[in-house]
Amino acid sequence: MLRVENITHSFKNGSESTPVLHDINFTVNPGEMVALLGSSGSGKSTLLNLMAGLMKPMEGDIYIADHSIVKMSENKLSEFRRKHIGFIFQAYELITSLTVRENVELPLVFQSVSPSIRKQKSLSLLEKVGILDKADLFPSQLSGGQQQRVSIARSLITEPSVIFADEPTGNLDSKTEEEIIGILLELNKTMNTTFIIVTHETDVAEQMQRIFALRDGYLVSEKGSLVGMEPKGGISIEN
Repeated sequence: MLRVENITHSFKNGSESTPVLHDINFTVNPGEMVALLGSSGSGKSTLLNLMAGLMKPMEGDIYIADHSIVKMSENKLSEFRRKHIGFIFQAYELITSLTVRENVELPLVFQSVSPSIRKQKSLSLLEKVGILDKADLFPSQLSGGQQQRVSIARSLITEPSVIFADEPTGNLDSKTEEEIIGILLELNKTMNTTFIIVTHETDVAEQMQRIFALRDGYLVSEKGSLVGMEPKGGISIEN
């Protein structure tokens, strides 16, 4: 479903160049739920932006559903993202002037889907994430956990090939974090949706099927659990 090949990236500032990612390689299979784990400055946010097609890498290639997003034109990539990529944001990114249902439906509006189908699909997803009764409320009337449930439902509305979740529990208390991760795990199981969860929290990462750990721009480990893991290249992943 996702293939990252030899990704190397730097940020340029005039004549100077700052390396951010170094020869990153990994594969995510359809229906897998994996964590991209790393502390601030590890390169995980840059890698997320590259995988989501928001940036172009300096070297390497990225494939989603066997399509190279690096080789796509900007117009084709924009269309591809609308159909094949879903996003869950730390800050929810809901439109305050739209109701919960309208926020969930929004990606389908851009695809010119009929109002009746949009409503049917959005209400079905709101039921799956446990807030069907909030469909006609506005984001300001919801708790943080409820707003994140709206964001999750919105990410699924186009039935994307892969969903990228950027620190999806970063703004939540521990109880709500547990609830949100539980919802994501259940959706992964029942809908066979591929999730890439970007996080700095080890306890969140260890609930995923696999973990890719980054440090200082290097992939230092890849395994099903961090317990007893030997990092690649002798680089410790401990903070």
